[in-house]
Amino acid sequence: MSAARRRLPDEVRSAAVRAFLCFAFTLVALIVASLASYARSGLLTPALLGMALGVFGCAWCLLEIVIARQIAAQRMRGPNSASPLAGSREPRRRRPAVEGRAPSRG
Repeated sequence: MSAARRRLPDEVRSAAVRAFLCFAFTLVALIVASLASYARSGLLTPALLGMALGVFGCAWCLLEIVIARQIAAQRMRGPNSASPLAGSREPRRRRPAVEGRAPSRG
C-alpha cells in the first residue's frame, strides 16, 4: 500500500522544474569546462562563465522554491488566522461519550 501524497502547488512544481533545468545546465557546463581544460581549448573561459552563471541560477531557483512553498502554505492557512496552523488541517472530531458513564474530571 502506498501512502497518499498531496500534490505540490503549481508554483512550487514549476520552480522545482526550473531548478532541475538550471542544475542540468550547470552540469553540462562543468563537463564542457573539464573537457576544454584537458584539450587546452579556448572554450574554457566561456564554459567557466557558464558554470558560474549556472551556480548562481541554481541558488536563485532554490530560493524561489522556498519562497513559493511559504506562499502556498500561507494560502492554505487562510487570511486572518490566529494560529499558524489554522486551516491547514481539518479539525479532529471528538468521540461521542459512552452512555451511562460520567465524564472523568482530571
